[in-house]
Amino acid sequence: HMKNKRLLDQIHKGLNTKNKFVKGPYLEMTAPYQTGASLSQLIEEGIVSPLLKNISQDDIPLDRPLYVHQEEAIRKLNKGRNIVISTGTGSGKTESFLIPIINELYRQKEKNELGPGVRALIVYPMNALANDQVKRLRSLLKHAPDVTFGRYTGETLETKEKAEDEYRRFHN
Repeated sequence: HMKNKRLLDQIHKGLNTKNKFVKGPYLEMTAPYQTGASLSQLIEEGIVSPLLKNISQDDIPLDRPLYVHQEEAIRKLNKGRNIVISTGTGSGKTESFLIPIINELYRQKEKNELGPGVRALIVYPMNALANDQVKRLRSLLKHAPDVTFGRYTGETLETKEKAEDEYRRFHN
């Protein structure tokens, strides 16, 4: 309620005007992303390591066609090229860089060069995205114990002892 009757009348008039604030429903149609080769095909071509068969098929089925931009990213990175991934929501940006990272780790494993050490950093602008992706990585790599990863956010404890205490408290 407002003391100014003239202003109150304008608000009521605006709120009672049909289609003033909400119209719709709206449907937006976007063309599907073009598909290319599957990971199985890239394995057969020798573009990616056959050890990629170890990733969870629930997360990235080997026989599902990749989007063309994902395939191009994998092929370019396989040749040592740099890439920028700029595409829409739901277009598989993560696979465009994650598959090449995992592939490189498996190539190192094939040469017995995979040991301790940081090979890649993935930077997310928010803890929520980092937390979401760590769940995805756990699922994707559940059958790939040679590939390890960690998550470091503002919530990461500063000492090993604090982290171990927190782990014990959380996991009994």
